[in-house]
Amino acid sequence: MFAVIKTGGKQYRVAANDVLTIEKLEAVAGDIVEFNEILMVGIGADATIGAPFVAGALVKAEVVEQNRGKKVIAFKKRRRQNSKRSRGHRQHHTVVRITDIVAA
Repeated sequence: MFAVIKTGGKQYRVAANDVLTIEKLEAVAGDIVEFNEILMVGIGADATIGAPFVAGALVKAEVVEQNRGKKVIAFKKRRRQNSKRSRGHRQHHTVVRITDIVAA
């Protein structure tokens, strides 16, 4: 059984025991989080598609760790003006393991 969940403005196709990296959630390692914005749940042709969400469906996950992504460099330069700017950014992520998918 799989489900399509929506979190952090993105959609993820998940199944039981999947480990995925999502946008940061306010939780510590070991916490159980629940995703209730389920867009689709089921197996193959028997999948239930929500409009926009499937009523009564729930995905439970365990937080594995909180970390940060790779550094992204934003470099701006104006030619022939001796002007340049370099900025770095590291996005915060949460790594979760899907434990259970509950259909309606």
